[in-house]
Amino acid sequence: MKRHWVILVCILLLVFGFTGLASELLSLPSSPIEGISDEVTLAPARRNLLSELRKPETALVAELDGTVHLREVKTEKTLWSFRSGPSIYSSYQAPINYNDNREASSDIGSGYFIDCRGDDWELYAHNRLGKLKLMKNIDEYISSTPQIAEDGGIVLGSKRTTAFLVDAKTGRLIYTYKMPDSPATNNNDITLHHNGTIDEESLPTYTLYITRTDYALTSFIPNSDQVLWNMTVAEIGAASLCKDIEDPFSGDILDSDRSEPDVHFDMPLPCQSRALIHRRRSQQEKMLPGAHRPELPSSETNVDNADTSHLEYAIKRTMFGILVVFILLIIKKKNSEDVKTQLKEGITKSSERLSTPVRNILATLVEALTRNCDSVAEVKLVRQPDNSHSPNVPSKRKKSRKSGKNGSNGEKSDKGPSSDGGLQYSDVDADNKLLLNLIQPSIYGKGGRTIGKLFVSSTEIAKGSNGTVVLEGIYDGRAVAVKRLVRAHHDIAFKEIKNLIASDRHPNIVRWYGVEQDQDFVYLALERCICSLSDLIQIYADTTVNARLNQNLDAESTKRRIHLDYLKGIMLDTELRKENGFPSPLLLKLMRDVVSGLVHLHDLGIIHRDLKPPNVLITKERFLGAKLSDMGISKRLIGDMSSLGHHATGYGSSGWQAPEQLLHGRQTRAVDIFSLGCVLFFCVTDGSHPFGSPLERDINITKNKIDLFLVEHIPEAVDLFSHLLDPNAELRPKAVDVLAHPFFWTSEMRLSFLRDSSDRVELEDRETSSDLLKALEGTAPVALGGKWDEKMEPPFINNIGRYRRYKFDSVRDLLRVMRNKLNHYRELPTEIQEILGTVPEGFDGYFRSRFPKLLIEVYKVMSDYCRNEDCFQKYFTSSVL
Repeated sequence: MKRHWVILVCILLLVFGFTGLASELLSLPSSPIEGISDEVTLAPARRNLLSELRKPETALVAELDGTVHLREVKTEKTLWSFRSGPSIYSSYQAPINYNDNREASSDIGSGYFIDCRGDDWELYAHNRLGKLKLMKNIDEYISSTPQIAEDGGIVLGSKRTTAFLVDAKTGRLIYTYKMPDSPATNNNDITLHHNGTIDEESLPTYTLYITRTDYALTSFIPNSDQVLWNMTVAEIGAASLCKDIEDPFSGDILDSDRSEPDVHFDMPLPCQSRALIHRRRSQQEKMLPGAHRPELPSSETNVDNADTSHLEYAIKRTMFGILVVFILLIIKKKNSEDVKTQLKEGITKSSERLSTPVRNILATLVEALTRNCDSVAEVKLVRQPDNSHSPNVPSKRKKSRKSGKNGSNGEKSDKGPSSDGGLQYSDVDADNKLLLNLIQPSIYGKGGRTIGKLFVSSTEIAKGSNGTVVLEGIYDGRAVAVKRLVRAHHDIAFKEIKNLIASDRHPNIVRWYGVEQDQDFVYLALERCICSLSDLIQIYADTTVNARLNQNLDAESTKRRIHLDYLKGIMLDTELRKENGFPSPLLLKLMRDVVSGLVHLHDLGIIHRDLKPPNVLITKERFLGAKLSDMGISKRLIGDMSSLGHHATGYGSSGWQAPEQLLHGRQTRAVDIFSLGCVLFFCVTDGSHPFGSPLERDINITKNKIDLFLVEHIPEAVDLFSHLLDPNAELRPKAVDVLAHPFFWTSEMRLSFLRDSSDRVELEDRETSSDLLKALEGTAPVALGGKWDEKMEPPFINNIGRYRRYKFDSVRDLLRVMRNKLNHYRELPTEIQEILGTVPEGFDGYFRSRFPKLLIEVYKVMSDYCRNEDCFQKYFTSSVL
């Protein structure tokens, strides 16, 4: 045993010595011109162990006007140039004083636009408050277009590619490959072959392929062809191909000593290599770091930001892997053949950037280590069963893990040595994952840990029941929210995964990206959102709500208060309430998002069963959006099932449950409808609840003690909540019908409905005792609240009296006035237009403020008599919303 620990110490010395040697070899004097890319020098040569590391004498540079230059590094002398096309960058932002269109787009007033004007050429979203770096690069953002906004604004994107075949010695443009709509180039500089082919013999020995990718983004003002902002940017790349060169894949940089006598400078790239060309915004700008950035595989790019060069990183990573495997052989008791197979594959992948001699040395070292440790592994494996049946009392830590069904590190097998060498996991794949995680060190810092593809930070976002915690994390390169569940509750985790997989393709359901697990927890990687609906409403609650928040500010409350203040700071332009107290278009959109997500779940037969404001998450891309989350106790109805029976487990959260949930009754989709009513009431009232304070809500729900006083000024809301919160589950509406309720209608939709209703009742003859007309006029006491002329200005009454006589206690006559003035609005005198306001917002607001119950009363009548007529179906279905 001692000899193996001696070997371990030797390996440690070898690791530090070898990586130190690499550091010394890589510590070469820097170029006089700052920033010529170190990566270009990393191609392995064939002359010594770590290759002859020397910097190239030339570099390719792309100017802002689209010209590509080959320049000497030391003197910046231009050796040759050619024009790749128009400017590689341009942008435009419309002035923000568009008076005629100010209401058409919220982006105009905020000065919102996307650009890449920074030195890093990354995408940033700008507004009058500053800028924010986007998570997507230009190519990814283009892929997400077209983007259509809620207000009708649209962002279009395009991507075009062009390739140029260039003589690497002279810069002569030999041929251009492009699509018909690619950017124009200078045709006088292009040598065209009429037969569409290139004679191989006529090609020079050394050629470069210069590639140009042009991206364009354009945003249009809603309902207009006017451009709100646009941006174009191009990426320039290069690929080097060498003809008649012995072993062209060696990576040698070709120079005048080893190529042709008439060439007095190095080629800018090694043979058979590709790189991105540095783009300069001005002549004064020096060549920045990374002038030629090699296009590495995705597995390599994660370490590009490290200060260590790729070669040094490869050596250290490989030696680290060898060290870990050696430790595993001794401590983890693994089968040495499995380790050798995995390690050889890892060496091949990790040392791709090392020269062949180095790889051979490492392979020999691995073989010697594993062969030397075979006997150790065998001894350990033989002894394992004795330990697993030890009569000693197990530790508390082992006791706590006995309930695991799949086997964990804390449990020993009762079946003796297994055929796979005594692995303590349930299958080989699980153990292979552990090995790979140990070999690959985390690149995300020390504030967390890596499990498989998932990096879990120590930054907490939220807490739930049963030990559930939500943490910040990164999954497969994507920022995510990590929901960590205690492994004992793995059934909840996998039920949530199952229902998320079935439903998360909907824009109003939170996305699920993946799952990882260890011996203690299950980790769900979920879409990262900025806050919950509860947080958002609390931010904009009135002073009385804020006063409640500021009471008893312990450490946790103070932390939450700081978090809410931060969220408010990044959403200064967000308005959830109009000046008249009605919900803003944004708040109505968020509430529609919640309903839309619920419609999708119910269409799939999924009952959420825990719908509440904290389980509705808010995203912020171009506009705020709402998504349903936390489906750990959701249930899916199988086949033709309509309910979960009287003894379904999991009863949601106190204060947000339907009465049948509290009374352990039959649970149908209607339980979500009841919870939806509570959530929407919470939104409209700045965080209040229709059943009172938290301590009395459950009792009030079972006794149907509901209080809608806070929404009485919005009759449509009273009607909606009365149906959603009906104690009789069978009388509650379906989720899809909720979307069509007048509460969610825009001003334009409201006016359209009243106009169509007026047209419809005009067909009814008073003499024939029409039931429709009787029902409509029967609503007059509630809809009008008296004679309607008494609530209007004298100039307006005088104006309508010029054309015909009206009955001021008739609902039909009031609808006729609204219809006529709306149809002939442009012909009205300026004085009358100023009284009524603009169409549709002002016009609707004028009549809504004077007759707040008119719309909902007319809606009820038309629903009873006309909902199946063709011209009215659009008002009673959600297809138009």
